[in-house]
Amino acid sequence: MRTYFLLAVAAALGVIWNIVTSLRIYSFLRGRDVPASFLLLRMMAPKYAFQYKQLTMREKGKPGPLFYHWIISINLALVFAVAALVGALRS
Repeated sequence: MRTYFLLAVAAALGVIWNIVTSLRIYSFLRGRDVPASFLLLRMMAPKYAFQYKQLTMREKGKPGPLFYHWIISINLALVFAVAALVGALRS
């Protein structure tokens, strides 16, 4: 199996991880009566993630775990997608 295919699968898993994390952040914000739009979730996900960070910083004194999940998943998806693209172009 080609390496770039495995990297593309890893990128897709990172995207799925990020979507699930974004939905959990959305749910957290709605539970705290923070206005958040489900229809604009993909476009507003960074804003919502940082709102989540601010709320959890006020409540617990440190960012909640979903913030780190969101940051790590989107960055891993980007790195794996770029690596898969480079691998596909080199083949």
